[in-house]
Amino acid sequence: MVLIGPAHYVRLRGVAAPTASAFETPLGRVPVDQEALAAIADLPWVSEADAPHGPEHALEVELPFLQLVLASFALVPLLVGDATPRQVAQVLARLWGGPETLLVVSSDLSHYHPYGEARWLDAETAAAVERGDWAALSPARACGFLPVAGLLVHAAGQGDKGFRVVDVWESEDAFRRFGEKLTPILKEVGVEGAPEIYPTHAFVSA
Repeated sequence: MVLIGPAHYVRLRGVAAPTASAFETPLGRVPVDQEALAAIADLPWVSEADAPHGPEHALEVELPFLQLVLASFALVPLLVGDATPRQVAQVLARLWGGPETLLVVSSDLSHYHPYGEARWLDAETAAAVERGDWAALSPARACGFLPVAGLLVHAAGQGDKGFRVVDVWESEDAFRRFGEKLTPILKEVGVEGAPEIYPTHAFVSA
C-alpha cells in the first residue's frame, strides 16, 4: 500500500520517508514496508526524515479507512515537499508492482470558498484528473497537487487512458448528510452550527 500526500507543516525538499517501523491508530499497528522504501532510497530527491511525518495528518487520516477495508497490508508512507511531478512519478514507478500494489494519494481540493464556488472549482479539478491533465493542477486547486500530478505523469507513461471520478463531496455535503453525528464532535472542539466554507475532498479511481 503506497500512501502519498503533501507535507503541510515541515518544509522539505523532494520526498520524505519515515524511519519508523510502523504507524499506529486506535485500530492497531500497520507495518512499514522497509523493502519497498529501500527500492527508492537511492533516488537523490528521496530522504529519510521523521520531522515532516511527526505532525502530519495527510497520511494518518487515511489509515483507519484502509484498516477497515483491507485485512492486512504493509505501508509505504511518503510525504511530498518541493518536488516536481516527474520526480514523484519516478518514485511511483519504482514502487508500482502488479495488481498487489495499491496506491492512495491523499489531498484536499479547494479551500475556504463559498459552497457554490467550491463546487465549480472542484468540478474543474476533477475533470482535469480524468483527462490526465496534470499541468492544470495547482496548490490553489489541491494541496496535494504534486502527488496527484506525479500519479498522472506516471499513469501516462504506462499508457493509462485516464481516470474515472467516483465521487466529489464538499465538506458541507458531508455535514448535511452526517450532521447529527458530527455536531457533538464539533461542539467538543468549539465549532457551532453548519460550516459554510471548508476544504473539500475528491475520490478518484483508475
